[in-house]
Amino acid sequence: MEPAIRPATGADVRHTLELWRESDAEPTHTDDEGSLSQLIAHDPASLLLADYEGRVVGSVIAAWDGWRGSIYRLVVAPELRRQGLGCRLLIAAESRLREAGAERCQAIVVETDAQAVGFWGASGWERQMERLRYVKG
Repeated sequence: MEPAIRPATGADVRHTLELWRESDAEPTHTDDEGSLSQLIAHDPASLLLADYEGRVVGSVIAAWDGWRGSIYRLVVAPELRRQGLGCRLLIAAESRLREAGAERCQAIVVETDAQAVGFWGASGWERQMERLRYVKG
């Protein structure tokens, strides 16, 4: 049986944060219950989870701002990697963003994470070399 992909609910917040910690996803200061709850309240379809028998084993944030789609936090539990779940999550995120109206999407990827860079390099997405990213907060 394959994990089901579904939108997150408030009850999933703690389990999602646990997945990120256990999967060594690069932490940010918004990795907390309040921030994730706010995301779900603002846009309930933006956080998609892979659920296997009641356990959160994958996640992806597919955010739509009305102009561009953004993909963040594509995370798969270590023991389930390289089995196609990351691809399924990416396809679900792309579908969600297309349905919302996004014609252009971007993905935020940790450049020092060799597994992530390898995944995105094989995904059919184009790496933009001529752009820098600046953040605040």
